[in-house]
Amino acid sequence: MGNFSETDIRAALSLVRDPAEDTDIIDSKRVQGLVIREANVGFSLDVAGVPDDALADLKAAAEEAVRRVPGVISVTCVLTAHNDAPKSGKSEKTPAPNDSVPAVFGQIGQVIAVASGKGGVGKSTVAVNLAASLHASGLRVGLLDADIYGPSLPQLFNVTGRPDVTDEKKLIPVDRHGLQTMSIGYMVPPEQAMIWRGPMVQGALIQMLEDVAWPALDVLILDMPPGTGDIQLTTAQRIPVSGAVIVSTPSALAQADVRRAVAMFEKTNVPVLGIIENMAYMLAPDGTRMFPFGTGEKDTQEDVLAALPLDPDVNAAAEKGVPVVIGAPESPVAQAFNALAQTLTGMLGAQSK
Repeated sequence: MGNFSETDIRAALSLVRDPAEDTDIIDSKRVQGLVIREANVGFSLDVAGVPDDALADLKAAAEEAVRRVPGVISVTCVLTAHNDAPKSGKSEKTPAPNDSVPAVFGQIGQVIAVASGKGGVGKSTVAVNLAASLHASGLRVGLLDADIYGPSLPQLFNVTGRPDVTDEKKLIPVDRHGLQTMSIGYMVPPEQAMIWRGPMVQGALIQMLEDVAWPALDVLILDMPPGTGDIQLTTAQRIPVSGAVIVSTPSALAQADVRRAVAMFEKTNVPVLGIIENMAYMLAPDGTRMFPFGTGEKDTQEDVLAALPLDPDVNAAAEKGVPVVIGAPESPVAQAFNALAQTLTGMLGAQSK
């Protein structure tokens, strides 16, 4: 544990001048989400109104101020342009939610949200392989990693470099196996903590739509974060989702989370296309099926779109940064993903333009 307190950190940051206001960054309430873990410090800076050419210097000054505090080992600072509260002490009326649809959806045919009620069910692996199967069927497919807190695409695709930028300062999607992909993890080192609050998370998702040079797509797959929170709310308000699929395992515990996820999508008027039971069974050497998570008791009205086997080929392919439908196309799980892609294509009428 570091021999310093939050008061020490705030005192250090109060020495950093606000380049947009006649005060310091503590008094102007730019410092948000301050977290101290042992000798490591993380925080975000709300840089709304700060000139672009001053951002790098402001970030460096804030990090250096904290680094000077005795006992601090590491500092993580994230810039965001979304306020958690008004900078003045005056009461302000809460603005109406922004429900404008980003212009990029004028060139995107269908949007499929891949969601789950809880983590650890293989949702991101399902999203990646579903996207690859849709692309193999002839569709132009994009894949957006909407899990701001725990992005998975850098690991699943072995992406280590930052995306290129156009002359208009827009990020160019990273092409992997014909898929146009984007993730906040492409811009942040894997060891850096993701310290976000609600408005920041929503803003980051919209920026990955508006500030990315997405090409025309037949389908955009959204790899949603687990649970029900800010990203799901933003998705319902501002993204024209054609339908959501919910990834789960057959266990009774997971089914309770499925019910919550279904209820959330229903309340936000997002159609639920069905449930994908991941790791539903294992194939014994003699071809019989074993059910490591049981068969479960489905008590929702949604159809089970696919029951995917627990297959070591999935992990082996992911370790190489290759979807299993490409790395092991003849495997049972790859065939199941291809069938799932055909099912969803038929349900949504997705087709190449």
